[in-house]
Amino acid sequence: MAVAGCLLILTFCVRAAVHQVPGRDYGVFRATDTVPVKKSKDSTPVSRLSSVTTDTVGGKQVPDSVVRVDSIRMSKDSVDAIIKYHADDSGVLIIATKDLFLYGKAKTDYKDLKLEAATIQYEQKTQTVKAYGATDTTGDISSKPQFTQGELKTISDSIFYNLGTQKAYTKNTFFQEGEVFVNARFLKKISADEVFARDARFTTCNLDTPHFAFRSRKMKIINNKLGVTGRVYPEIESVPIPMVFLPFGLFPLNRARHSGVLFPSFTSSEDFGLGLEGLGYYKTFGEHVDVTTRANLYSYGGWNLNVSSKYLMRYKYTGSLNVTFQNTKTLNRSGFSQEEFTNSKSYMINWSHSRDSRARPGTNFSANVNFGSTRFNRSLLNNPYQNFQNQISSSVSYSKDWRGKYNLSLNLNHNQNSVSRLVNLNLPTATFNVVTFYPFQKKESIGTGKWYEKIGIGYNGSLQNQASFYDSAFSFKRLIDTVQWGATHNIPITLSLPSLGPITLSPSISYEERWYGQRNFKKWNPLTSKVDTTVEKGLYTARQMSFGMGINTRIFGMYKFSPKSNIIAIRHEIRPTISVSYHPDFASKYHYTTKVDTSGRTQRFSQYDGGIIGSFSEGAFGGIGFGIDNILEMRVKDKSDTSLKGRTVGKKVKLIEGFGFNSSYNLMADSFALGNFSIYARSTLFEKLNITASASLDPYERDSKGFRVNKIAFDPRRFKFGMITAGNIAMSTSFSSKSKDGKDKNKELPVDPFMTPDEQQRQLQFARANPAEFTDFNIPWTLSFSYSLNFSRVMKPDYSGYQTLTNSSLNFNGDFSLTPKWKVGATGYYDVSNRSLQQLSTFITREMHCWQLSINVTPIGLYRSFNIMFSPKSGILRDLKINRSRTFSSY
Repeated sequence: MAVAGCLLILTFCVRAAVHQVPGRDYGVFRATDTVPVKKSKDSTPVSRLSSVTTDTVGGKQVPDSVVRVDSIRMSKDSVDAIIKYHADDSGVLIIATKDLFLYGKAKTDYKDLKLEAATIQYEQKTQTVKAYGATDTTGDISSKPQFTQGELKTISDSIFYNLGTQKAYTKNTFFQEGEVFVNARFLKKISADEVFARDARFTTCNLDTPHFAFRSRKMKIINNKLGVTGRVYPEIESVPIPMVFLPFGLFPLNRARHSGVLFPSFTSSEDFGLGLEGLGYYKTFGEHVDVTTRANLYSYGGWNLNVSSKYLMRYKYTGSLNVTFQNTKTLNRSGFSQEEFTNSKSYMINWSHSRDSRARPGTNFSANVNFGSTRFNRSLLNNPYQNFQNQISSSVSYSKDWRGKYNLSLNLNHNQNSVSRLVNLNLPTATFNVVTFYPFQKKESIGTGKWYEKIGIGYNGSLQNQASFYDSAFSFKRLIDTVQWGATHNIPITLSLPSLGPITLSPSISYEERWYGQRNFKKWNPLTSKVDTTVEKGLYTARQMSFGMGINTRIFGMYKFSPKSNIIAIRHEIRPTISVSYHPDFASKYHYTTKVDTSGRTQRFSQYDGGIIGSFSEGAFGGIGFGIDNILEMRVKDKSDTSLKGRTVGKKVKLIEGFGFNSSYNLMADSFALGNFSIYARSTLFEKLNITASASLDPYERDSKGFRVNKIAFDPRRFKFGMITAGNIAMSTSFSSKSKDGKDKNKELPVDPFMTPDEQQRQLQFARANPAEFTDFNIPWTLSFSYSLNFSRVMKPDYSGYQTLTNSSLNFNGDFSLTPKWKVGATGYYDVSNRSLQQLSTFITREMHCWQLSINVTPIGLYRSFNIMFSPKSGILRDLKINRSRTFSSY
């Protein structure tokens, strides 16, 4: 029978012992008539009630000798708070010695202290609590006392705790502090946050018999702050290794952010020499800002310095700043120079900032800046993905909205190419829009409005500025010479008409004007036999006006299969669009004819070709635009999904998510009236293969040099419908086995909501560069492919004809488990156009419960390298690793 209640230890003066057993009346524990009532110098008078009352406990009347009192005298040795207790077996109170015993799964709660044990003894005179475990019939330990105070929880063979001093002494104690598991032969707790241990063993392995541990005779732990030991030596599989020791040990236990030294890793490269990578310091400035400084030092004299800072103000903004300087000094192995080393300096600045939309509703500011030397990525060591990144871009944007009526956007953009070393700056690009409003619409309309009330007017305006330079030959004068600017103004007028059944009509009128800061003139130079270009600065304008009417509808068709077929039906949706438009020829006066080669061939150019804003097309247009979009879906039987009547409902499968074309026909043109066909297709086959494709089809024939001829190239017998002048196709797929536990898990890295997109990209790049450290052993194998093909026909620089530029590549990634603990994998990039494997990285890793062995090998790439790392999984011991790496240059 369980004993439970609230015990308030009083000062008893009786000499008796009462044993609580099942079935015994416990009413006598409430009060006795032996409570002293006479005064004493150090006591408070106790007054009896005016009348003696009886009570009923457990269905029995308590004798009249039991007296209720208004107040009692508290002894100096009594506890200062209520103790809650529970025992499954029994409780014994020895009044003479003022000792309390609890037997059988005993539990006590006192303030923030919790104690569970087989037997608990409380001595009031010394305010000491003793707890012991229990053994079964075979003599094996069946339970141990558990002590909890705040975040500290211990399991011991025996516990001695003083309620007055809040100190404790335990034997053979196990407890966890953060990621560290500690076992101490003797443990002394002197305060709520400080603990001393003797003959301690500590590890991050959570097994009863850990794979590894560290031994020390003396140890002090400050809760959630630091662990300090005397002479410490490791043991592996319970085998001590005393010849390998440290005079003392420091183990940070603070789970919050705090400053500290970042230890480096050793590396070796035949180009850079021996080196230390990652040496640095982490510094926090309050709760909102931190700074990480890291350096790489190499024996040949090269170095790399990185300063990274993160800042965060919750509900306001978040961002990061990363600045890197490189002084690359590599061994010259090419043989083309007499210098022993090759020196180069580069830098990179990364700034990412985003503001919470709740900070200032209606306005937004964001930045993603990546600016630096074009050769920076090629100089990075052990980063194959960034070595092949040739494009760098940046954007800083500010936007403001005025209650949904007007909006302003300011953008600063930058892009640079590491191959051509060309840098383009757009400073700034301003866009101002007026949302379509209806000037003839009444503020309070009743019934159906007039047709003219549906007339809407809007405005779109933009201002662009651009400057270009080569970082290898930068000068401020050249930068000023390349500055271009331009502006556009567009006023669209629309009319919303009611639908005519399934057909929707959309008439429109648009006026557009463009301002240019320069114009270009191309002229044939007979002396050099090439085309020269001259530039004139100034303010120049061009304008265009168009009228149009759009018609669109949707057509549905379905084919049903027989009930025996696994396919229920195929549904086809067609979305045809037809538009009629006209714009007069306002641009012919800006075009001219120029000789382009020695044969006398001429070509038409616009004065505004090559500018920051494109030129209007020459000639009037009055014609028809047309296009068709198709969606094809299939419904198949799904036996796991049935209706209430037992009929199979089926599931929907998308065969073609979009397939169609767009083109136009100019009724006013005397030649080349039919426009190019824009063809596109997209689909996800079998919910695995993603396909996206597009192409531009020129319906006219070409001469021997690739110039257009005014003759339709249409011959169905030869399957000839024109020439494809540009196109692209992208395919990607991934496969993986089911997880061992049968649960679907996200294989991607967890995304920190307060991490900027730039930091997320760096985290992903690090995972790609070190795949062995991010292996999921729960999934036996994974495999993914992505293929892309891009091509286009462009005019040759000397205008002698056209050439086709093609780029095709294949990316692959995969891994599989050799055994439940061994896994191998590879990732690579294959250049299909050049038929060469550009990059290949392989890895093999061994899962060792609390440790992990990883081997990364890059046999093909800008830098060839291998890395062997043996390290614990725990973050607190991340610097306690065995690392061996070497890097070799491929050029």
